Amino acid sequence: MANETIAADGSEARNEATLCDARTSFQSLVNTIWRLRQPDGCPWDRKQTHASIAKNMIEEAYEAVDCIEADDVPHLREELGDVLMQVVLHAQIAADAGEFTMEDVARDIDAKLIRRHPHVFGEHAEAQSADEVLDIWDAVKLKEKEARDADAAAASERPAGLLDGVPRSLPALMQAQKVSRKAAAVGFDWETTEDVWAKVAEERAEFDREEPGGEAREMEFGDILFALVNVARKEGIDAESALRASTAKFRTRWEAMEDVAYERGVALESLSVAELNELWDEVKRSS
Repeated sequence: MANETIAADGSEARNEATLCDARTSFQSLVNTIWRLRQPDGCPWDRKQTHASIAKNMIEEAYEAVDCIEADDVPHLREELGDVLMQVVLHAQIAADAGEFTMEDVARDIDAKLIRRHPHVFGEHAEAQSADEVLDIWDAVKLKEKEARDADAAAASERPAGLLDGVPRSLPALMQAQKVSRKAAAVGFDWETTEDVWAKVAEERAEFDREEPGGEAREMEFGDILFALVNVARKEGIDAESALRASTAKFRTRWEAMEDVAYERGVALESLSVAELNELWDEVKRSS
């Protein structure tokens, strides 16, 4: 109990054993990155720019996600370090250019987290579920946008668009879900999930009316996917994670088919469609 603190209402205890002091280690990392970027540092690190290492951020993040999905905790620790290194390196590149520092980055995200969790740090009513938290986040973000719009109006500038904050470089499903969620936050939404399924059916009908192989048919297929993303949002499902999970399940079963085929001395390519489906059902039953 020495590491636990009773909450104000006496209902829960905070586990202070998981609260670490990372100041020394984190500052050491900041110092190391700074040293690498000095005139007598590393030629490779010194020449990097935000643009030259942008893809590294994405690659390191995906490698961390792979560890999470594989429940590979030891390697997750390493990959999170690689992600953190990218953050600190970008911050040092910015500091060298007089743009901002790592201290600015940490201070800004800390302030944002506190601002967007009024149910924890403010006077907002306590959130009872994850969905309520998302609603609070959306409401706070809208207030932030209103403040930015007011500043833009005062400067006689065009306010930022609602969707401007959604990166176009995001994976398509993730981008679609973020875009639709932002639109829904201002009231542009279907009333029920059934209404969205009706939209899926409508888009399917439009897809069927287009000539196979044409650009219009491809666009209508995209509309079907976008409508399905809204079904996921309505159901509280992350479309990107759901598809990744389904793809991982398919890969696992396909590898199992390859194992069975190898043990039987046959090549999958030599099997008929019926035989492949039969083998698929076999490994599905055993999984």
